[in-house]
Amino acid sequence: MKILRLFGLLVLLAVAAAGYGVFRLHQPYRAFTGEVFLEFPRGTSTEAMAAQLAQAGVVRSRWDFLLARLGARSRRLQAGEYRFDRPAAPRAVFDRIARGDIFYYELVVPEGKNLFDIAAAVEQLGLFRADAFLAAARNPGLIRDLDPKAPTLEGYLFPNTYRLDRKTTPESLCRTMTGRFREMWRGLHTNANLHDTVTLASLVEREGKAPPERPVIAAVFVNRLRLGMKLDCDPTTIYAALLDHHYRGTIYKSDLESENPYNTYRHPGLPPGPIANPGLASLKAALGPADSEALYFVLRPDGSGTHEFSKNIAAHEAATAKYRRGLQR
Repeated sequence: MKILRLFGLLVLLAVAAAGYGVFRLHQPYRAFTGEVFLEFPRGTSTEAMAAQLAQAGVVRSRWDFLLARLGARSRRLQAGEYRFDRPAAPRAVFDRIARGDIFYYELVVPEGKNLFDIAAAVEQLGLFRADAFLAAARNPGLIRDLDPKAPTLEGYLFPNTYRLDRKTTPESLCRTMTGRFREMWRGLHTNANLHDTVTLASLVEREGKAPPERPVIAAVFVNRLRLGMKLDCDPTTIYAALLDHHYRGTIYKSDLESENPYNTYRHPGLPPGPIANPGLASLKAALGPADSEALYFVLRPDGSGTHEFSKNIAAHEAATAKYRRGLQR
């Protein structure tokens, strides 16, 4: 009888211990302030992870994490850096590491953004200062083997969504972005002049918001170049003002009269280099302009973002007058 009572007591104790273990697995815990970053290199053992988590105050003790591991021994823990910023139960912590829910910054670079835009975006992420990125992007060394005339990396910081970690530097980010450009350029299978193509594509990207129009806009610029006409491209004037540190949000007469070599209202031909970072569609448009005799374009007044294309100055002036009347309504 005593043996039965003892056995029953042991069973109760085992059940209580198991219940307490389950409770601990799902009990949120936090013994740190702010946020904690922990990095687990490839090959880190479960025991080492448990010790780091406990030491950082992410779990109450290493046994809590090992207990969570015991219940899911078939799952593989993922290497990487993890951020903890709120109370979490040991099972939730384990699940995050098993999923590989690592910490990263997401940098979104849309088509047509320039290096100043990208610099502002990385600073807003808190990754590093804008001026540090600008210093790296102004060094064309990463692209000079493809484009010996590149004044900076402008045009070669390919638009994409990039996942970055806390070890990312301005130089490594530029290397990643130019590496993506190289991949896309190789995929185009062309022997065209890289410098001129990317420069033209950057103008097309900044002017053409409606994708079907981009080959026509490219044709306008190509036609004007062939005839020796100035391109009169507003985005180049804006870029010149940005380089001279006096862009005021709109184009002024002084901007149009600027002697900056990027101002195509003053200087014929393409600017010295790209004025933004074009996407694939604009690169294709620059490589394959439409069969068009148009020499001018102006926005339509309907708010669609599309343009009216003209072959002569009289038609262009009429389209411009129509656009201005539309703005006054």
